[in-house]
Amino acid sequence: MVISRLPAPEDGSQPKTSSAVAILLVLAVVLGIWLLNGRDPGTGTNGGMATEIAPSAGASSADLPDEDPSRSTGTDPESGLPYVELGDLPEEASDTVALIDRGPPYPYEQDGSTFGNFEGFLPERERGYYEEYTVETPGSRDRGARRIVAGDEGELYWTEDHYDSFEQILR
Repeated sequence: MVISRLPAPEDGSQPKTSSAVAILLVLAVVLGIWLLNGRDPGTGTNGGMATEIAPSAGASSADLPDEDPSRSTGTDPESGLPYVELGDLPEEASDTVALIDRGPPYPYEQDGSTFGNFEGFLPERERGYYEEYTVETPGSRDRGARRIVAGDEGELYWTEDHYDSFEQILR
């Protein structure tokens, strides 16, 4: 097989075909990175946006916390986060809440460590007030993106997208 080259232009510039190939190659790499980024299993599907939800079907306003005068909105008045019933979360979330209630030892070294709330979604508290816990993601080779964050006063928060959004858990 003989491969021939196009003659170089007389002005010393590169042939236009190599420029087009370079542009296509760069575009392919950028597209590949874009497609791979955010396609991690176990991440949320809402693009990191917290969404407001109404109480689950079958739940009444009596099922929401007594101290919450805005129960009918389905959101926590202090944080503005939507409420979610523990029973509406994946089964693994209930398993993690049981581990939190039981106490150490925990299955992951990071469980029970301080959650810094650097994203600012949870109500502002002193450092050390919040602790994070892993919620296992079936099929994931690592800890996955799902967590429960617990406050010192017993409040629980759910994130399925590694702290991009939260919901306050109702038990």
